[in-house]
Amino acid sequence: MRVISGTAKGKKLYSLEGLQTRPTLDRVKEAEFSKIQFSIKDSEILDLFSGSGALAIEALSRGAKSAVLCDKSKEAIKIINKNLIATKTNEKAKVINKDYLEALKELKNNSKKFDIIFLDPPYNTDYIEKAIDVILQYDLINNNGIIIAETNDINKISKNKNVEIYDKRKYGKVFVIFIRKE
Repeated sequence: MRVISGTAKGKKLYSLEGLQTRPTLDRVKEAEFSKIQFSIKDSEILDLFSGSGALAIEALSRGAKSAVLCDKSKEAIKIINKNLIATKTNEKAKVINKDYLEALKELKNNSKKFDIIFLDPPYNTDYIEKAIDVILQYDLINNNGIIIAETNDINKISKNKNVEIYDKRKYGKVFVIFIRKE
């Protein structure tokens, strides 16, 4: 796993050992970022189920203004901090070691809003749907903001929300879904 483009291009990233996390494959990450490349510069990023921090670090490397990286795993937080330092993106990042619902509540209480939100939770959970509901309820995404969800089940994204799925792509068993407010 590496940073694909920008100031940290080519830097190898550390990842967690074992089956606890599932790093986004470089080809999937490259496809995601080619789709949003013109939205990244000076954007505010939220990487909610951060794992190794690869998605937020890629955005920071490509010119994002700042990023909040959240994960409830203490081991993941250690890897995230190690990757932020290795890529020299740590000064633009805030790391939160909390469950995603607690992290979203903290962000709401701090009046944060984001331009791009990455959701790549553990598969076989309903976290994507719950996270989108809470993000909208707490008004954490800017009007032209983008939510990018990675899942193994396209049906995890309910169509009855105040969001529009404006693009979806499949890479093997992985769906990448691009969502915005209606």
